[in-house]
Amino acid sequence: MEHVHLAVEEDDLYSGYNDYNPTFDSEELENDVGFQEAVRTSHGRRPPMTAKFPGTAIGARPLATSFGSRIPMASSMGRPITGAVQDGAARPMTAVRAAGYTSSLGRGSTFDPLGQSRGPAPPLEAKNEDTPEEKIKILEKQVNDLIEESCMAQSTGALQLALEKAKEAGRKERALVRQREQSGSTDHINFDLTYSVLLNLANQYENNEMYPEALNSYQVIVKNKMFSNAGRLKVNMGNIYFKQKNYPKAIKFYRMALDQISNAHKEMRIKIMENIGVTFISMGQYTDAITSFEHIMSESPNIKTGYNLTLCYYAVGDKERMKKAFQKLISVPLGFDDEDKYISSTDDTHSKMVIEAIKNDKLHQMEKDRKALAEKYIMTAAKLIAPAIETSFAAGFDWCVDMLKSSQYVELANDLEISKAMTHLRLKDFNQAVETLKTFEKKDSRVKSTAATNLSCIYFLEKDYDQAERYADLAMSADRYNPGALVNKGNTAFVKQDYEKAAEFYKEALKNDSSCTEALYNLGLTYKRMNHLEEALDCFLKLHAILRNSAQVMYQLASLYELLENPEQAIEWLMQVVSVVPTDAKALAKLGELHDGVGDKSQAFQYYYESFRYFPSNIDVIEWLGAYYIETQFGEKAVQYFERAALIQPTQVKWQLMVASCYRRSGNYQKALDTYKDVHRKFPENVECLRFLVRLCTDMGLKEVQDYATKLKKVEKMKEIKEQRIKSGREGSARSRREGRESSAGSADSGRSSSSTKGERLSAKMRSLPGSNEPYEASSPKEMDASYVDPLGPQVERPKTGAKKRVEDDDFADEELGDDLLPE
Repeated sequence: MEHVHLAVEEDDLYSGYNDYNPTFDSEELENDVGFQEAVRTSHGRRPPMTAKFPGTAIGARPLATSFGSRIPMASSMGRPITGAVQDGAARPMTAVRAAGYTSSLGRGSTFDPLGQSRGPAPPLEAKNEDTPEEKIKILEKQVNDLIEESCMAQSTGALQLALEKAKEAGRKERALVRQREQSGSTDHINFDLTYSVLLNLANQYENNEMYPEALNSYQVIVKNKMFSNAGRLKVNMGNIYFKQKNYPKAIKFYRMALDQISNAHKEMRIKIMENIGVTFISMGQYTDAITSFEHIMSESPNIKTGYNLTLCYYAVGDKERMKKAFQKLISVPLGFDDEDKYISSTDDTHSKMVIEAIKNDKLHQMEKDRKALAEKYIMTAAKLIAPAIETSFAAGFDWCVDMLKSSQYVELANDLEISKAMTHLRLKDFNQAVETLKTFEKKDSRVKSTAATNLSCIYFLEKDYDQAERYADLAMSADRYNPGALVNKGNTAFVKQDYEKAAEFYKEALKNDSSCTEALYNLGLTYKRMNHLEEALDCFLKLHAILRNSAQVMYQLASLYELLENPEQAIEWLMQVVSVVPTDAKALAKLGELHDGVGDKSQAFQYYYESFRYFPSNIDVIEWLGAYYIETQFGEKAVQYFERAALIQPTQVKWQLMVASCYRRSGNYQKALDTYKDVHRKFPENVECLRFLVRLCTDMGLKEVQDYATKLKKVEKMKEIKEQRIKSGREGSARSRREGRESSAGSADSGRSSSSTKGERLSAKMRSLPGSNEPYEASSPKEMDASYVDPLGPQVERPKTGAKKRVEDDDFADEELGDDLLPE
């Protein structure tokens, strides 16, 4: 009966749709022991070949793996199976079960494709993280995250943090290896991860300049045979030895790396050979470096290697090879087209928009940077070899210019000719410089503007302001937006004291180029001359933000604060000036003056003394120091400063009179007398010196007093006669013309005062001393007046504590002391 029943079902057209294989019933999977055991196993392991029903487990019979394959039905009809797989064959893994056609339909259940009537699905079993495989996966993820964090920290400049992350990754990786060894899966050790950890650690050691540790880390990688292509890391080791200036060892490692890199990696081999050549240059072995660079230029020429090759030939002094190396340098292709591709030849609006969009993109910027770097190398090489390849540097420059005109760097020829003119300037050959620059007057606007700007600067330095203005106008006509030309034009207006016009040109230069520091500095000076102190202060503060260490800018700020009557701020800025240029005598003297103004004498003396130490020829500083020692009653110390002033100004009698006065104050009367005599020999008509001599000889009881008194009378009489002649001449001119009398009288008075007081009047510091500004009284012809006034002022009275009462009557004056009372 069963066989008949089966035959009928096979003949039935839809016999297979209600039957299903229980293996694919997802509702019974949670009770399937074999399936649950397979879920709990590690990834990649095949589950055991057991199932709920025999003959239906995976692997019991082959699966249909291609889409659309047909399996013949075991029936007499021979129809292909279009829906379900018959005889318990496993379905393709793309569909676990048929689309809702189950045997439950035949038992009266409704069609529920989403399974909503069966309630919520049972929760998935949570991963068990305690298994060895899960622990290994977690550790691997942590190591990779630490490497990534280390690299990110390095990119932001946090080198110490990057090193700490690299060390932590190393510790985690070692724990991972131990975990694998304990689980017995040493065959699955991730060598790529170990390589990454060690390489990152070595890089971070190198970035933190911990070179021995970095070399050890690289050595671990290189010596391990499990790491493929580790030999190229010897380049990194060579770089470390180069940084340590261990050049022989650096070359050794570069050559070892070169031997272990195949010829297929051509670019890398070229880079290593460049390193070898640079190392030879550092060692001074230029011939060996030339060998490396020549090989590179024959295999894969580049701008940097061509420049280094030119330098090597210059170092060995080979003129012909210098020329050949320069020709090779300018023939190196840049690898991209010229600017023509950024010029639209059509009127298509879309094409123009595309051209404008790509003009400033990153690729175009990279091209501009490469071209600028190449031009810098070529210009530097040309300036270097031009004086060496020919008999004169002018002929060398001409040869380089001819070579550039026939190369792809045609525009550099004009720049090189301008450099030639600048070389003439540095050699003080102004005529040749001007002649060279004048040849650009008929060339294109950019070069003409540059040449005219330089010419204007030359004439300005030569104080030919008319020519300077002419060429500044020429430069502006060639290029109205040239900031250098505008600055020169403003300078010509500045020297003519047309400050308003000068300020306009400086402002226009700043509009065209906000980084033009010359315009901003000159604008500040212009505002200062116009007494617009706040505007000038604003200019110099802006300039200080650009030029942080400019001593000139800080000095101008100090000067402005002094004019604004803010000495504290002026002192602060001058302190910054001294920190930048500690040997600037003028800044130190100014600091001393400001401290003296606020009453801090000790600090003022310190800065004045430092200024004198660096520049001992400043009369104002010498005078202040001498006056300071006189005020503090150290006359003998003031002598050396006044003696130096006398050496600097030997025609000024006042310094020598001060020296004599210092000797007299210190009690050295003989030295004072000798000094006065020496002054009298040099200036025999000086009335003050004769008065000092008469008084001093009188006090000392010398017989020479009469001679000096006679000379004093003669000199005073001659002086009186001169004054009478001047007076009579003035009166005669007054009678001839009244207006002329007024002008001549003024000039005679000024002439008389200047002639009588030139070299004799004291400075403000000396006059500030008590009694120093009292005039000398002229003696009458009947009675000689030998009175004098000390140019240093009256001597300060000694403290009363040291005074001793003079004994009028000495009781022991007439008695002789015995031998026993004399000191032993």
